[in-house]
Amino acid sequence: MFKSLSLKVILFGFIFTFFSSFGQSFFLGLFNSSIRDALSITQGQFGSIYASATLLSSFLLIWVGKKIDDINIFKFAFFVTILLSFSCFFFSKISSIIFLFIAVFLMRFSGQGMMSHTATTTISRYFTKSRGKALSTSWFGLSTAEFVLPVLIVYLLTITTWQNIWISISILVLIFLPLFSFLLIKNLNFESREETGDEKSKELDIKQWKRSEVLKDYRFYVICSNMLAMPWIATGVFVYQSFITESKDWGTFVIAQSFMAYSVLSVITLLVSGFLIDKFTSRKLLIFMNIPLLFSTLVLIYLDVSISAFIFLGLIGISNGFANVLGSSTWAEIYGVRYIGSIKALTTALMVFSTAFGTALFGLLIDKGFSIEQIAIISAIYISSSLVLLFLTRKKLNPVQIYKNT
Repeated sequence: MFKSLSLKVILFGFIFTFFSSFGQSFFLGLFNSSIRDALSITQGQFGSIYASATLLSSFLLIWVGKKIDDINIFKFAFFVTILLSFSCFFFSKISSIIFLFIAVFLMRFSGQGMMSHTATTTISRYFTKSRGKALSTSWFGLSTAEFVLPVLIVYLLTITTWQNIWISISILVLIFLPLFSFLLIKNLNFESREETGDEKSKELDIKQWKRSEVLKDYRFYVICSNMLAMPWIATGVFVYQSFITESKDWGTFVIAQSFMAYSVLSVITLLVSGFLIDKFTSRKLLIFMNIPLLFSTLVLIYLDVSISAFIFLGLIGISNGFANVLGSSTWAEIYGVRYIGSIKALTTALMVFSTAFGTALFGLLIDKGFSIEQIAIISAIYISSSLVLLFLTRKKLNPVQIYKNT
């Protein structure tokens, strides 16, 4: 299905999305209780620090992320790797609120932001005909991390300190990522494309949108309203998983075990969505992305038994599988790949911003005395509203087409 270079690009994406997990909310949320106990801060205080640091990282990402359109991909990946390794080491040194802010900022910027941005931008630019399958395969890296790491970290926290865990991660990143990057993408350049074997006398092309043009397109905001639902709601769930566990009386290990259902269904959806996107396009699948997420909020509202944790996170996993692939392929389909790094830097920054919003909102509502059921109702209202907007504009999402004689 894929040729040698294509396989290397996909493997690169897989590895980088796996390692991006260290800056993802599901992973950082595992250390929530340990850090709060060490610093003697509340859920709301932790959430405010987390949100403000994440917000700052999203602003920086808009500027730094666009550089991938101008810098050799291997050099860019090497820079991101060094930054991630340093960030992990710094995270192990948290000893005050100021250090917590800086550490979260570095992890969110380097891990969640730059690592995933590097992987998805590289794949979106390189692949054309098989973009959906390539993106879904690469995002399997994050799903693998979501399946393995929660249970592993919960276990490691019983035998060693959280600081030692982060130092080990820092060393792991520094050893493996530069080597993999060198072996996989050393010779990749901006003009590298997958071989499709298509030979046409007349090629159908699409307009290559600049970021400034995209910002003037109303469709961008309609799509974003749907794309950003998953990040802010899932982040709230991941960061405050201990609050949900206590509210529902699910037991210490239920959420960690439920992540397996989340991960398995994410993987299944990833693999299926890749083929569906290449067959039907991202634009036609977008409307279905958040429907499972909507059902997950209903589960949280109405069910309390332990098994509902698996249903809840499983439904989020389905939406996550769609969102990971559609979040990259949709922009390439509608706006082209010439300036995809700049566009993806913006959308990734908005995604990071939405996670900051979710963390702050959940933390504020929790401190105000809102129940998890009431928070789920607010989430359901947002999802429903964004789905209605998308439904009304679904037939206007086609790219601007340009015909070229070859």
